Amino acid sequence: MDILKFFDTYSIRARLFPAIIAAAPAFAALALLISWKSLGLSNLIATLGILVLLFAISDLSRARGRAIEKKLYAEHGGMPSITMFRRNDETIDAGSKDRYRAFLANQLAVNVPSPADEMANQAAADAFYIQCGNWLRQNTRDTKKFSLLFAENITYGFRRNLLGVKALALCLNVIVVSVCTFALWRLSWNTDTSQGSRIIVVLVVAVAHAAYMLLAVNRSAVWDASRAYGRELILSCESFLAQSKSPARKTPTRKSASKN
Repeated sequence: MDILKFFDTYSIRARLFPAIIAAAPAFAALALLISWKSLGLSNLIATLGILVLLFAISDLSRARGRAIEKKLYAEHGGMPSITMFRRNDETIDAGSKDRYRAFLANQLAVNVPSPADEMANQAAADAFYIQCGNWLRQNTRDTKKFSLLFAENITYGFRRNLLGVKALALCLNVIVVSVCTFALWRLSWNTDTSQGSRIIVVLVVAVAHAAYMLLAVNRSAVWDASRAYGRELILSCESFLAQSKSPARKTPTRKSASKN
């Protein structure tokens, strides 16, 4: 069921966590400013509102993240799993890439573009690298066997999706800070210090949250994670090459008893 996919490891860490971080000040305001001493209608509405908000933001983060992804690829000349395979890219040594090209060409039953072919027509060579990337993604879905690749994919998805809702998160910050500032001004007319201290906590959370979103969430961080995932995807060829070189297990044969 689709609802169950929302609770897998990737969805939780790469989609749900960005949604939680984006709406953190709003959640803090709901948690501290609403009384939870007794279960009432307001509590039920707040709980349902949080769940709906999380789902909506996680869906938005994925859509906006993919839009940003396309722009990043266009700015940097293509997807890292393609650009790193090119012969003019030195991220991975040339000897290793030659072995990977030969292996993947054999799996795809196509010819490897020669250096001259790639120099004359980079787009045609990239079409081959696209096929290589697709094959690798389809054959590295075992998250236990390719745990490092899976971890890099989660990191990239988290950063991409969080950047996708950066503007929304900052807008929520402005709203929360404005409401809290107005509430503090109203409280200055009475002696309810406990309510005032809770509002100050929410303001501190909002300021820290805004600082994190402004300083840590940016396109550079997303691109670094994208390159790390692309590099690990290409290097996963080593696992397949190691398997192909491992000697096949031979079934021991029983010697027939000699006749006297």
